[in-house]
Amino acid sequence: MMVKMVTILIGDCLDVLKTLPDCSVHCCVTSPPYWGLRDYGVEGQFGMERTPEEYVAKMTAVFHEVWRVLRDDGTLWLNLGDSYFSDTKGSRGPSAKQDSNAGSRYGNRHFERTNGLKPKDLIGIPWRVAFALQADGWYLRQDIIWSKPNPMPESVRDRCTKAHEYVFLLSKSSRYYYDAEAVKEESVYPDDNRKERQKPEDYAAMMGDSGQLRAVINPSNARTYPYRNRRSVWTITPKPYRGAHFAVMPPDLAELCILAGTSKRGCCPACGKPWERVVDKANPKGRRDRGGPNDGPRDAGIWSGRAGTREYTTVGWQPGCKCSAGLPVPCTVLDPFGGSGTTGYIASRNGCRAVMIELNPKYAKLAHDRCG
Repeated sequence: MMVKMVTILIGDCLDVLKTLPDCSVHCCVTSPPYWGLRDYGVEGQFGMERTPEEYVAKMTAVFHEVWRVLRDDGTLWLNLGDSYFSDTKGSRGPSAKQDSNAGSRYGNRHFERTNGLKPKDLIGIPWRVAFALQADGWYLRQDIIWSKPNPMPESVRDRCTKAHEYVFLLSKSSRYYYDAEAVKEESVYPDDNRKERQKPEDYAAMMGDSGQLRAVINPSNARTYPYRNRRSVWTITPKPYRGAHFAVMPPDLAELCILAGTSKRGCCPACGKPWERVVDKANPKGRRDRGGPNDGPRDAGIWSGRAGTREYTTVGWQPGCKCSAGLPVPCTVLDPFGGSGTTGYIASRNGCRAVMIELNPKYAKLAHDRCG
């Protein structure tokens, strides 16, 4: 029997969220309309609030409801771009997501100057929202930099061209599901280059106060791995979208969030807990060239090999619970600002169900056709 993987709900996201059951989604990946950057011409749209404070308050209300819908072990991945204040026609700020189509245009409304904001001020919208969510109970776990190799050009001569946006990782609790193996990145240094990073003649500079050598890696014997834990700067090139929606999240950006926030194997059909990877952990202990036994303090000598460094290999999957309810079912991803359907499309492509909410029926049709 074919399982419908993507559900698209049309309406105001706050109203629609209230109809969804508690703790029913594993991960929320979303990119709301940025403040003051675009008028979508739809009554009730987000982003056209008179002040940043109004925008932050509305975002907080929406994600308060997302909190209820999200499982206790779930995560929220929130992409937001910043802008500069202007008291003539609102804010201004380049955004690869907001300007991914040639038909892009800014809103034409007037915005109020509040709390000391001056023309040309960087508003700090992403951090205002992040701190408001933190105050509302969310764990603000990380700020991830989305670095854009081909940013929108700017006609400015008194600052740098903006080439990044933020992705915030938030959770409901201190322990949550996060699949680090699914989003590992390639290591930077091949083995033959690491040998040049440290030379024996430099060891004199590493003497501690006691006269002993500080703990260092002996590069001639250092072991490297092909992959490493993903860093907090993600370099992703925005992709153009031919549809009528002008603000499209890059598929590669959404995919990293979904891969990290959901189990590739799925979840328990009874309790919904994600299945977990079974990994083989290789832990090279290294060899001491001098300075004491192998299990002694690390500052007692020079290490050949990286003690504590592990190489993980996935050998299978196992239930994260004790329900014994049978084979897993797909995890569920939520996007309360569905837009053209990037989150739903990427979620279904990775074996997840998706629930998307979209205010504009035209964009909902685009998402339907895209995820079809």
